[in-house]
Amino acid sequence: MQSTPRHASRRLLALALFLAAVTQVDAAETAGVVAAKNGLVVSATAVSSEIGRDVLKRGGNAVDAAVATAFALAVVHPEAGNIGGGGFMMVYPADGSPPECIEYRETAPAAATQTMFSAEDSSYGPKIVGVPGTVRGLALAHRRYGRLPWSELAAPAVKLAADGFTIDQYLADSLNSLLAESGDFPELLRVYGKAGGIQPWQAGDQLALPDLARTLERIAAQGADGFYQGPVAEKIVTQMRDGGGLITREDLADYRAHVRRPIHGTYRGYDIYGPPPPSSGGVCLIEMLNILENFDLDKYGRDSDDTWHLMVEAMRRAFRDRAVHLGDPDFVEIPEFLTEKEYARRLARGIDLRRATPSEELAADIPLVSEGTHTTHFSVIDGRGMAVSNTYTLEHSYGSRVVVRGAGFLLNDEMGDFNWVPGHTDREGRIGTAANLIAPGKRMLSSQTPVIVAREGQVRLITGSPGGRTIINTVLAVVLNVIEFEMDAQAAVDAPRFHHGWFPDQVTVERFGQAPSAGLLEGLKNRGHDVVLADSPQGSAHTILVRSAGDRTFLGAADYRRTGHASGY
Repeated sequence: MQSTPRHASRRLLALALFLAAVTQVDAAETAGVVAAKNGLVVSATAVSSEIGRDVLKRGGNAVDAAVATAFALAVVHPEAGNIGGGGFMMVYPADGSPPECIEYRETAPAAATQTMFSAEDSSYGPKIVGVPGTVRGLALAHRRYGRLPWSELAAPAVKLAADGFTIDQYLADSLNSLLAESGDFPELLRVYGKAGGIQPWQAGDQLALPDLARTLERIAAQGADGFYQGPVAEKIVTQMRDGGGLITREDLADYRAHVRRPIHGTYRGYDIYGPPPPSSGGVCLIEMLNILENFDLDKYGRDSDDTWHLMVEAMRRAFRDRAVHLGDPDFVEIPEFLTEKEYARRLARGIDLRRATPSEELAADIPLVSEGTHTTHFSVIDGRGMAVSNTYTLEHSYGSRVVVRGAGFLLNDEMGDFNWVPGHTDREGRIGTAANLIAPGKRMLSSQTPVIVAREGQVRLITGSPGGRTIINTVLAVVLNVIEFEMDAQAAVDAPRFHHGWFPDQVTVERFGQAPSAGLLEGLKNRGHDVVLADSPQGSAHTILVRSAGDRTFLGAADYRRTGHASGY
């Protein structure tokens, strides 16, 4: 193990010179990077990013833009944009006050029980729906920080849903794949099917969602109560009752979003702020960075098998701690030592630079048995320096596939994020540890990791990603790419990614885009890692990098892996 002092001035100068190569021109002219001085939004679609940008132009702040972007994504990015799900919004105020996390994770209905699911239960249908949190969360963020009227922020989404919008090739392919396997969900076919699901969608088609428009109109006029009470709530409850779901009128009325203190850590002189439990993202990210700070990764280089080996070993240990310790903090005591530097130093001393640690060696106190995801992230910054990093989800792509009859929106399948089978932790990745077992009113553990990185009180990086458990490791890669390896925004996003989640004990490497070298993979295998190549992409990290404290140019990089767009002015 080796650690080298950092020479901050040298690194900052190198970073500034590297970033200076990006000029302030359009995305089409900079391979996806958009540079702006006054405000910037990077999200999954062009129209949602442009709606957020226009809010900034009208004098709204980053939270206003985030609310408008989130509502727009609920229309144009239905696989993950939502009002029927939940998530986490990191807010870095411009006035010097401490960063906050607006936590709006879904909850288990009051009728939920610890053993209500078996390992064979479906991931779709009403039974698996958690009480949605998105609308309450957006309303809480707006109440604390918003400048423009709530109704004005929801209005663009209402218009999009009512008038319709143009489907691109990504959405056409996504909907066609969904509809082909959703014959058991007639309302989904009615709302999202072309000619009732008979004809395939094509790029250039128009999709209008009049039921969703009416729901959004009610939310625009009445705030969050327009969702959690009244006709919309009654439609949700009826859908649950008719389909065997558990959510009641009382579950909806009682739901609350929370303001929570972020998880805070440091790495090479940068401040890292991430979401706290019930997200595991902030804790795991800080734990991994604390471990890696004990090694001179810069000496090894970004794409060396030494660096990848150390990152895998950090991932392995953090995900083991995730399984043992993390859950809803209102139900579980979270150990403070997980994010402490001394604990990380102890873990780092247990890493062999020449040999992979078998995951079973880290499971001595956890009985193992044998075995018989879609989210979306967006990043926002305004001209005053307020930043928002927001990740929200329906869990699987299109959630439970349950569209609320007459209300036009999809419900989540977040109950699947609990540990379903108490005591059943296996080598295939199913976790049965106590911290994340089902309980009424409990928030299921999440991997969402919206992150804001600052230095000397100024925001320098905003990032996050979809991808289930891989989210944390995607964010780790982007943060290291920028801080440790001095990459520019687009290079940091484009670089190849990999994942290790303790179990299964394998390194999954994306074979998508910039594939790693054969020598790097061979080096991992020689250390004893089981390397698996995956054709599917890992995550979609829509990122903003601030050039420097002296030159506050915002650089927005959309991730090519799924779909994305940066828009600023």
